[in-house]
Amino acid sequence: MSFFGFGQSAELELVLSDAESRRRGEHKTEEGKKEKYFLFYDGETVSGRVVLTLKYPNKRKEHQGIKVEFIGQIELYYDRGNHHEFVSLVKDLARPGEFTQSQTFDFEFTHVEKPYESYTGQNVKLRYFLRATVSRRLNDVVKEMDIVVHTLSTYPELNSSIKMEVGIEDCLHIEFEYNKSKYHLKDVIVGKIYFLLVRIKIKHMEIDIIKRETTGTGPNVYHENDTIAKYEIMDGAPVRGESIPIRLFLAGYELTPTMRDINKKFSVRYYLNLVLIDEEERRYFKQQEVVLWRKGDIVRKSMSHQAAIASQRFEGTSSHTEAKTPSQPAENNGRQ
Repeated sequence: MSFFGFGQSAELELVLSDAESRRRGEHKTEEGKKEKYFLFYDGETVSGRVVLTLKYPNKRKEHQGIKVEFIGQIELYYDRGNHHEFVSLVKDLARPGEFTQSQTFDFEFTHVEKPYESYTGQNVKLRYFLRATVSRRLNDVVKEMDIVVHTLSTYPELNSSIKMEVGIEDCLHIEFEYNKSKYHLKDVIVGKIYFLLVRIKIKHMEIDIIKRETTGTGPNVYHENDTIAKYEIMDGAPVRGESIPIRLFLAGYELTPTMRDINKKFSVRYYLNLVLIDEEERRYFKQQEVVLWRKGDIVRKSMSHQAAIASQRFEGTSSHTEAKTPSQPAENNGRQ
């Protein structure tokens, strides 16, 4: 290999210019392991240097040019041969020529658009990475460095409560209410469940957080449901008129923001699934979609304060009886 070209006689390294100060973010790999990568946001500049190290200095090495790329791509696991690139930036660092000693090349991608959040799922992966390449006639020397991108959102202006009913005629009638329809990833879901009619013996009740990943289009659509959390609300039989409070902390779970129709390739949605099980092991359930979003660190204090006020207002106005629930227009009312 060394006789014909670079082979093992040269190494490439990518170094970010702010590597010492830049935060790192945890991200799950395809194997399910958590690893830390440098964390970036949309619009941030990506800069650094490519270090070419020759193991045998003073020996001439020909090359066809050196370049560095910033790439954002989506890979569908059932179609691994095709990588769908939505960001592709290239900087040429050196023209074709010869090397006789190790060299360093600076690069900068200014205010790079990074429209989507990094994501590794059951059937799809969205990744951003830097790739340095020394072009050769026979074999290129390539080095890649993955980074993680988080997308930030602002506090939603409209965030109405969710109020729904679940019922079986003359047997069961319950009403449940969640204080909001949109939650940030460290938020608390506050709610109440009212038992208006109970004529069947319920022995267990829980709320599940379900992540639904959808990939593909048309007839080639794949759905993957993953139960992220199970939160037990009640173990035992309720009585008519009883009200059970819900307080579910999201910070302890592995969640991503809601992702809708990302580059027309995939979506990730979250649902709250209310499950009731009676003594004969029959299951009654009602699913409701909620929107998850990532909150920026800069405005964390003010947003937490707003969230706390919203929670207190909801708990203060809600009561054990239906008559005293907030007089907001009900959303997504349904019966099952």
